Amino acid sequence: MRQREIERQPWAGPKRKYDIVKEGTIAVVVVAILTIGLAWIFSSPDEPALTFKGWATSAPENFIVTTVAEIAGTSDSASYGPPYNAGESQAIGPISPAQWPGVTQPIDPVNDFVIIPLKSQQQPQGVMTALQQWDAATPDQQMTWATNLDTAINDPEGADGDPNKVPDGDYGPTTTLTAGLFHMATSGALDGVLPAPGQFFNTNSTKQIMFLGDGSYLDDAGTAFHLQGDLWGMMNETGNFPGQQWLMPFSFWYQLPIFNSADETGFAATLTANGDIYILSIIGVFMLLLIFVPFIPGLRSIPRWIPLHRLIWRAYYRRRTQP
Repeated sequence: MRQREIERQPWAGPKRKYDIVKEGTIAVVVVAILTIGLAWIFSSPDEPALTFKGWATSAPENFIVTTVAEIAGTSDSASYGPPYNAGESQAIGPISPAQWPGVTQPIDPVNDFVIIPLKSQQQPQGVMTALQQWDAATPDQQMTWATNLDTAINDPEGADGDPNKVPDGDYGPTTTLTAGLFHMATSGALDGVLPAPGQFFNTNSTKQIMFLGDGSYLDDAGTAFHLQGDLWGMMNETGNFPGQQWLMPFSFWYQLPIFNSADETGFAATLTANGDIYILSIIGVFMLLLIFVPFIPGLRSIPRWIPLHRLIWRAYYRRRTQP
């Protein structure tokens, strides 16, 4: 009752003139100026998109080697695992969440990255003949041709990654198909075909990213723009600009040597190969601890043992202890 009586009484304390329209206008103008000014000074970098034309022009040998790997099924995309194909996925022991939904967005590198793009446009007669020869061959014959070329082009005692030094061999139409895709890339045609053949609009860049990721072009760009995992790249904008700071708890773990090991066997190798799921699990455990702090004996008593809140709200507690 006493509180209600106090609320009904007119204000007897100090008063001052207040123009809410003026204050609101000033606030909006100041915030707008600060927003525009800071956005102009500290705006996110606007780097041009990576293209297949840029890749084939700046690193032609790598583009050709990667195309051969797509045809031979030895690229990273070919064995990526769910949701794109039946390869292995990251796991913690026997637990592999990516395997649960299975293959939901199937990607067949040789067809999606090479054969279908070549068939989507009018090609020179040599490429058309190579496509017909490829389609007429059995899967085993196709694999033999592609494997022969992939082995020859990556032979450290032979071509060693240089397409110009590949010796003659039984490669079937694979060399012509590779050359045809290379010419499509250098002309810019592949950039318009690979995303969505036969469609005008496209918002799914999965195939471009998968193909680019199989070569060194995308990885080199990531290094140049400070976006690699061991450079806190997960939380950076291009060019080492501050980006998604909320990802710092995740990015921190990628900086640890045990998640960046060059070992091929052992515990560190396992953590490196399955780093994403291990780190996500670690963060998940920490989040659960944070959520259940009020229910965990010991943790919930920390404020009583270390009363920092009393320091922050010292004025309140000072008044409260006064007689």
